Amino acid sequence: MAKRIETDTWTFIKFWAIPGIAYLLYLFIGQAVEGLIIIGISIFLALALKPLVRVVNNFLTRHFGKDKKHQTMSAISAYFIVVFVIGAIVAIVGPVVVNETSKFITNFPETFEKTFGGWEGINNFGRSIGIDNLSAQISNAFDSISHNLFGNLGPNIISSVGGIANIVMKLVLVLVLTLLFLLEGPEMMGILWKSLGAREEDRKPTLVAKNVVSRMANVISTYVSRQMIVAAIDGCAVMIIVFVLSLIMGFSSTLAIPMGMITMTFYMIPMFGQFIGGTLVTLLLFFSSPIAALIFAIVYIIYAQIENNIISPKIQGDALNLQPVVILCAVVIGMYMFGLLGAIIAIPIAGCIRVLIDEYPNIKASRD
Repeated sequence: MAKRIETDTWTFIKFWAIPGIAYLLYLFIGQAVEGLIIIGISIFLALALKPLVRVVNNFLTRHFGKDKKHQTMSAISAYFIVVFVIGAIVAIVGPVVVNETSKFITNFPETFEKTFGGWEGINNFGRSIGIDNLSAQISNAFDSISHNLFGNLGPNIISSVGGIANIVMKLVLVLVLTLLFLLEGPEMMGILWKSLGAREEDRKPTLVAKNVVSRMANVISTYVSRQMIVAAIDGCAVMIIVFVLSLIMGFSSTLAIPMGMITMTFYMIPMFGQFIGGTLVTLLLFFSSPIAALIFAIVYIIYAQIENNIISPKIQGDALNLQPVVILCAVVIGMYMFGLLGAIIAIPIAGCIRVLIDEYPNIKASRD
């Protein structure tokens, strides 16, 4: 038996409006995802710079007294300090990588002869493992690779130019937005909390929300600042190792600083950055001295164990209060979702989720 259900107009409108709004929101996010990522990166960087802003602000206050203008000056100073450091790393490391690669290509025949005994040594090794004329097979493989590479070089260059221009534009947007969030972020948040807590019944939920957001921001800034400290220690260790090897093996000691900068930069990538940086330095050292590269790899592996088990836990402490398996899962998920960027921000995001879990009882109580 059919039944007739009656409802008021407003309920009918809400019934159809909510799915419609949700669908429009889905379309909006799909179209604006790149812009939202850029904004998210800028907010993340602004939060990461908070400890440095605080240090500069304390310095200005200690030497020039309290002044409202110091906060703005501190934000601008911290921003340009970081930009200068990144620029210095690129300016120092870039030419070294190009120079070492060029030197390796120039000296390859001599290095090849000394290390492997030339093509005859390669063929002797091939015969020892049951492969005749190994040199010819290697030569054919290189010919095939070069043919495929240069055959697709034209289209790749055209697409690369467009890709580089797009990356540069996004980088500029991130830099500008980061500075704006540093300068105007605190005021914007103050206005937001004031408007949300304007009514008496909204003040308690607003205070809880403010505390949650503050803890999440502190998780991000604390993690990044301590990660940078460990990265700087890692870079200094590599500088010392490479410098000592240069004195023993006879290659240029000027490689020490760029090599340290390489490992320091890559160390900011959680879990895998240390391996990537160490591998890259080993490869670059191989261009100058294969034996030095082998010794560096052994020494750096030993140092990495000391750093991962003693130095890093001591500095990071319980800043995020996350178990190693949670950290690894967060990095894997972040990497597969957003690539390298996801791997970098995965651990702080996991820390923020932990804050939400810890604060859930307070959030629930504030709604009652």
